[in-house]
Amino acid sequence: MKPRSVSMFKYDFRAPGSQVEGPIRFAVGQAALCEVLVARSRRGICAIFLGEEARALSDQLTAAFPNIELQPDQPSLRHELGQIIGFIDQDASQGVINLDIGGTAFQQKVWQVLCGIPAGKIRSYSDVARDLGVPEAVRAVAGACAANVLAIAIPCHRVVRRDGSISGYRWGVERKRTLLAKEAGKVAAGFAA
Repeated sequence: MKPRSVSMFKYDFRAPGSQVEGPIRFAVGQAALCEVLVARSRRGICAIFLGEEARALSDQLTAAFPNIELQPDQPSLRHELGQIIGFIDQDASQGVINLDIGGTAFQQKVWQVLCGIPAGKIRSYSDVARDLGVPEAVRAVAGACAANVLAIAIPCHRVVRRDGSISGYRWGVERKRTLLAKEAGKVAAGFAA
């Protein structure tokens, strides 16, 4: 698929079902919100995981990419890690962050819709399914959100239940609630300025 740029990210969707080009190098750093693991393939950042412990984050990476060689590489990923942490902490990044995005054709369609949800706004799983022209695919939309391995960059945290309640998030419901409150506060502060 064709690369697409939105905000600080350049979204490069691989052909549906195609494997990431390894090896995958990764690094872990500390954001204000939590620990962050950033993983890079030959084409760009292919995973962003959020959590409390570096070991658990690397275990998630192993589970997400079981057949790809993984290499810890803190020194050469210092710049990309800083970009991602800057985006998480201040909604700002030095330069464009290139993303390497896999997934099925349906997952990619869902993720493209999610990338169009502005910070400070939310949509329901039903809204996303309707936007895709498949209103009966609410559970499939939720499944695509759960399969997302690019936290924050593909903003699945902006999708909630139809009644507005916050439900599952791969990196924890409390973290999702915190991210949404942070984004809503920045949008409100922008209107006050």
